Amino acid sequence: MKKLLYILTLIISISACGDKEQSVDELIAEGNLETLRTKKSEVSEQQKQIEANIRKLDSAIALKSGEEKLPLVNTITAEFQKFNHFLELQGDVKTKQNVLVYPEMSGTLKQVLVKDGDRVRKGQTLAIIDDGGMSSQVAQLKTQAELAKTTYERRKRLWDQKIGSEIDFLSAKSNYEAAQNSVDQADSQLGKSTIRAPFSGIIDDVLKDQGTVVSPGPGSEVFRIVNLSDMYIEVDVPEAYLGSISKGKEAMVYFPILGDSVTTEIRETGNFIKPSNRSFSAEISVPNVKGTIKPNLSAKVSLNDYTSDEAILIPSSIISENAEGEQYVYVAESPNSDNEAVAKKSIITTGKTQGGQIEVLTGIPNGSHVIKEGARTVKDGQKVKIKA
Repeated sequence: MKKLLYILTLIISISACGDKEQSVDELIAEGNLETLRTKKSEVSEQQKQIEANIRKLDSAIALKSGEEKLPLVNTITAEFQKFNHFLELQGDVKTKQNVLVYPEMSGTLKQVLVKDGDRVRKGQTLAIIDDGGMSSQVAQLKTQAELAKTTYERRKRLWDQKIGSEIDFLSAKSNYEAAQNSVDQADSQLGKSTIRAPFSGIIDDVLKDQGTVVSPGPGSEVFRIVNLSDMYIEVDVPEAYLGSISKGKEAMVYFPILGDSVTTEIRETGNFIKPSNRSFSAEISVPNVKGTIKPNLSAKVSLNDYTSDEAILIPSSIISENAEGEQYVYVAESPNSDNEAVAKKSIITTGKTQGGQIEVLTGIPNGSHVIKEGARTVKDGQKVKIKA
């Protein structure tokens, strides 16, 4: 150790003797900014050179004395792997089949045939409104229509045999068609007394009780029916991702309230950039196999916006940055049979980050041994020992 101090003192003395320039205090007293900056740069270079010499001397002394202790490090092998990056957004679950069912005619609710939570099929009868005697009128019209039909058929048979007048045949035909039209119109009107399911789904709410007087229009909704099998999430995607977010791309949806997630895909993207927030819409289908997902449920959406089949990934925590703003890591080069190697600083450029991992675009070849544990303590060119 005494020898080391002597050598350092000698190096500094030689540097001082050979430097006939002004001292730092003199330069500071003069106050010339450019001169001060130049001097600082010179002193920094001298410091780096001294530190490098110290490391060399430490290594030489340890080697000669047989007391060399190499710093222990852990490494990871940087190998090509598939990398999927996801854009994270927020959204709410929606369904296009979430409607209020209104009556089409006025009257008293004679029967309510379903209750909250019932599953119904498209066209199934949900409730019946008192028709006020319309069914009797329809029955009478049908009787009249049957008589008109019989009369028409007889007149037609006679006319086909050239018996009777044409005017009688045409009159019977006209009467029959008019009677049939009346029946059809009455049937259509009577059909409005039956409230049917517009699509298959679940009765979410029965809003009117049996015996209530209802009529068409706002405020007279009778049921809310939803379909939980065709659900989706619509999110606003920044326009910067217009070229990377498209129909068919993978999407992952996480529901914090349920603690559950599903993997799905983008089923549609918008063709319009919204001026208010410079974004376009993306619609993500939401499978509801368990039936636990409900409309308006909050979700975190991750959309695949970048994929590389040959990516080098390393933990972002082991990356350092120098004074020039360059990112670097240490690579254990040429490890021998005793797991001894040389730490080499490698300047890198990085890409996208996902889950604590970052893609390295340049600076780390495939198969490199990147120092993970101990990366903050090693120096460039220092000999290290890799933990087994």
